[in-house]
Amino acid sequence: MAHVVTAPCHDCKYTDCCVVCPVECFYQDEKMLYIDPVDCIDCEACVPECPVEAIFSEGNVPAQWSSYVQLNSERAAALKAAGGDAHITEKQDAKEGPECKKK
Repeated sequence: MAHVVTAPCHDCKYTDCCVVCPVECFYQDEKMLYIDPVDCIDCEACVPECPVEAIFSEGNVPAQWSSYVQLNSERAAALKAAGGDAHITEKQDAKEGPECKKK
């Protein structure tokens, strides 16, 4: 079972979680981060690092965000295949867009 990045990350990209990931399974696009379920080893290291509490174990994703399980899988696979700078392993400046709820 993998971990999943959910709605609170949308337009609130904090990369604290990426730094602690031992298998580097995080990918990003302009709006949020995604966890590749193929590479995730379910270590939970990322969970306490997320300042917006957006990361859940796949089996514990709140019902209203269940679509994020498939979204993470699809987006991570597409971003991984595309290469480039979508793979994220180091902390970057936070992105708090207009839809960010943390502000």
